[in-house]
Amino acid sequence: MLTAQRRVVAVAAAALSGALLLASCGDSDSGSSDGKTLRLWHYEAPNSAMGVAWNEAIKEFEKTHPGVKVKFEEKGFEQIQKTAPMVLNSSDAPDLMEYNKGNATAGLLSKQGLLTDLTGEATKRGWDKKLSSGVRTTSQYSAEGVMGSGNWYGIPNYAEYAMVFYNKDLFKKHGITEPTTFDELTAAMDKFVDKGVTPFANAGAEYVAHQYLYQLALTKADRAWVDKYELYKGKTDFHDEAWTYGAETFADWVKKGYISKKSSGTKAEDAGTAFISGENPILFSGSWWYGRFAEENKFDWGTFLWPGSDMTLGSGGNLWVVPKGAKNKELAYDFIDITMSERIQNLLGNKGGVPVAADASAITEPKAKKLIGDFNTLSERDGLAFYPDWPVPGFYDVLVSETQKLITGSGSPDDYLTALQEAYDKDVPKQ
Repeated sequence: MLTAQRRVVAVAAAALSGALLLASCGDSDSGSSDGKTLRLWHYEAPNSAMGVAWNEAIKEFEKTHPGVKVKFEEKGFEQIQKTAPMVLNSSDAPDLMEYNKGNATAGLLSKQGLLTDLTGEATKRGWDKKLSSGVRTTSQYSAEGVMGSGNWYGIPNYAEYAMVFYNKDLFKKHGITEPTTFDELTAAMDKFVDKGVTPFANAGAEYVAHQYLYQLALTKADRAWVDKYELYKGKTDFHDEAWTYGAETFADWVKKGYISKKSSGTKAEDAGTAFISGENPILFSGSWWYGRFAEENKFDWGTFLWPGSDMTLGSGGNLWVVPKGAKNKELAYDFIDITMSERIQNLLGNKGGVPVAADASAITEPKAKKLIGDFNTLSERDGLAFYPDWPVPGFYDVLVSETQKLITGSGSPDDYLTALQEAYDKDVPKQ
């Protein structure tokens, strides 16, 4: 998914991204190949689990590489997302970069020959042994840019998944029992609506809304269904039971007031701050919010997996990729190795991330232990269903615009499913 859209840049800034990135071409050390500088780009907030862990990794890297400096450049997600093909095809490519995973992003760049094949390093350094099968799916891409098999073009050093964040104090205030089943969840939402409270924080203008809908579809789905949709292992029918249930239930939830009709134009940041402020008692979204909620929530809160479903949105985290034109590739490999080390993995876990190679006994923060425990539960039951915007380029925008129509009532569930089918079929690889 476009997970990092939640974090960094306003749309107005994104419009300037190409100019900002290309402007750096004039830097005096741009493209340095003297072996003394590692140019690193990522878009994680400094107070996020990944930001904290990677800052520590930078210190470790410079300590173990005397005379070598890391030149870190914080980029917005939109900057990298919109201009990566152009920048990576120029002399200004960094040595190491965080990039979004999936067919439409890392897969597309690998197909275009813009990323370094990391297969040899993954084997030599043991990264392949540290990543579970569900996590490593997004690291490997075929010659056609389809994830799940082929060469390694990226390494995630964390994982992510979606969950229900809930405000325990608001549940208690309104005398509502914390739900453990899907029926209890809908009963709780009915009670909130009766008390004049909109249960779900939502963002129709970005990823949050269509992730609600995808999760509803997943309650009727299995691994074969996900593999057809995401990996093209068969034909996807958007009018099947699962997709139809997702679209119809989502539209019904808007009518019932579980989701506000006014949320069609709101952004992910708005959904997050609505939960933080106590306006909405529930937000279904990803583990990338965890560190921020731990820092900013002024109320008792908790998390649980979506009830009544073995599958939920999730995958390995965004990838470390080494551009094909990187000048200091060995330094890049060394830095990746440090982020995969037990010390950095343990730090990431205790700061609210989902590590892929930590010592479980070293994670001591109670909420973090539950966060990681729930992820392990998902992994053990092969429950990571990736994200709905991944299968084909441009599908994210289709999902956003069509889901907005369900929120405003300007489109029916059948119209929604037909629009998705047309957009998907237009770009899905021929079977």
